[in-house]
Amino acid sequence: MKPVKRVLILVLVLLLGACGLARRPSMDTQGADSFEDDVRTARTLTEAFWTQQFQQNGRTYRPIADFVPYSGNSGPRCGDEPAVPNNAFYCPIGHFIAFDQTWMESLWNEMGDGSVYVIIPHEFGHAIQAQLQTDFQLNVQMELQADCYAGGTLSALVGSGVLQTQPGDEDELLTSLEAAGDPTDDWLNPSAHGTAEQRQTSFATGYRDGVSAC
Repeated sequence: MKPVKRVLILVLVLLLGACGLARRPSMDTQGADSFEDDVRTARTLTEAFWTQQFQQNGRTYRPIADFVPYSGNSGPRCGDEPAVPNNAFYCPIGHFIAFDQTWMESLWNEMGDGSVYVIIPHEFGHAIQAQLQTDFQLNVQMELQADCYAGGTLSALVGSGVLQTQPGDEDELLTSLEAAGDPTDDWLNPSAHGTAEQRQTSFATGYRDGVSAC
């Protein structure tokens, strides 16, 4: 384990207190006990959070037009780009989010429900970038900000009490972010998302300091 990751583990443990994101069955106040429950809860609470954030800043949040589960190659196109397996994405053309349901459910089973609460808020982060018309020079900057937004969203939801927490889920968050990290630090790669450490750091920044720090 690299020293930076040890630090990130300590940071997230401290941020989440003695516990992390709730494991099944107590993800939300009603008790999310299935993959479908967690997906629905993550979407609903994330949009509610951003609606409030926009209102506080004198803006109007525009809800996504659709939230599309797909399997393999059957997903919706985004302009000229086809949906691909094992992916989730925000499409500014149509203002929708789509996700490979089979893939995301496998992560839910293998890594825990924390994976859903990283992926879905991350994709909503891209929807927020589109609404704010945020400009980036590099793709990796956009991706790391979306990670930061995801951390800030999750922190607010846990802090407000709408998400309950249980021991061990900080590991789920770290594992999810590590699995999604790039193998090398290639910032100029147009498809770069950031290394595991960079993604974990960005998420931790949002969790510690809120979405305004992103």
